[in-house]
Amino acid sequence: MSRSIQIACLQTRPMPDCEMAIEEALNLGVEAVVSGAKFLALPEYCGGLVTKNGAFVPPHANEESHKFLKVMREFATKNSVWVLIGSIAVSAGRGKYFNRSFLIDSNGAIVSRYDKVHLFDVNLSEREVYRESDFVVPGGKAVLVNTPFGVIAHSICYDIRFPNFYRAMCKAGAEIIVVPAAFTKTTGQAHWHLLNRTRAVENGAFVVAPCAVGAVSGGGESYGHSLIVNPWGNIIVDGGENTRVVIGKIELSAVKSARSRISSLKHDSDYEISLANS
Repeated sequence: MSRSIQIACLQTRPMPDCEMAIEEALNLGVEAVVSGAKFLALPEYCGGLVTKNGAFVPPHANEESHKFLKVMREFATKNSVWVLIGSIAVSAGRGKYFNRSFLIDSNGAIVSRYDKVHLFDVNLSEREVYRESDFVVPGGKAVLVNTPFGVIAHSICYDIRFPNFYRAMCKAGAEIIVVPAAFTKTTGQAHWHLLNRTRAVENGAFVVAPCAVGAVSGGGESYGHSLIVNPWGNIIVDGGENTRVVIGKIELSAVKSARSRISSLKHDSDYEISLANS
């Protein structure tokens, strides 16, 4: 089993339709392959994203007929690379959809699926309000997947604010946490780097976090700054604020090293809480 891999985060823009999203993903994908990447990671809603009155209304289709998924599976096969589709909108019926992530192997096979568990319902200000749950059906389980280069833990964007979610997956063996996102610029400037580095440090895991960048049709702006963070919390690469390919090499032996130095996963336990002045 190879324990190192060249990873590319494709820092795409939130496109208003699937065709434009495919064109940009393929252009950046070719650049990543030419640069030697063997694992390509795309952001959340990489198949298109539109907002309407604070709700997310991206283009969506059934999984079997979703054009973005089909094209990226073909790309993975043609170029013998693994591809993380950060998420696309998959129809769930009655006007709703799943915010679903896919991991595709180098033969084009879907090896895992994950439906976003924690939905982005927040009030950032009187003018900036988001209600993902208006249209999205939440997932109900965490997902781990064995790959030739390590055990990957799925997550999407807002999930990163729930540390116990990652703790459970890393205690179950996860070595690489993926956090595809369309983080807002408001929250990104305040918390993006902090949260990704914290999840890496507290779990002794690599974090691969491709984030969309730029304005969203209908309102809002994605932060960019796609990150690859090592298990000691050091940022290997930072994508900045432009559309681009962000490449970094990870060596999985760093996970074992970090966890042997600070064994917090082994020391973790459930706690009884008592009120001192009761």
